[in-house]
Amino acid sequence: MDGFGKRVISLLEETGYTQRELADMIGVSEAALSRYLKDEREPKMVTIANIATALNTTTDYLLSGKKDNATFEETYRLVARGMSTMTADEKAKLIKVLFNEK
Repeated sequence: MDGFGKRVISLLEETGYTQRELADMIGVSEAALSRYLKDEREPKMVTIANIATALNTTTDYLLSGKKDNATFEETYRLVARGMSTMTADEKAKLIKVLFNEK
């Protein structure tokens, strides 16, 4: 995951969040976040998704550095539009993923 940590650090600077604030938002220790930012440890996918959400970006950007044309808001709207065609089970699963519930 070359560059993951640098991309997160750059986004932290853009948003003005501290590492401690981000760690609190995503539910990990500040020490664990520090290891992710130094690329010493690879976070789980759910943690990457939580970081992307907290920093208003995409997992694709965090992982590859590629910026898609779709912004977070556009992605959110697409998911929200698709909710009307989802079953109750699919909606429940999506909510669990979005809110990191088990």
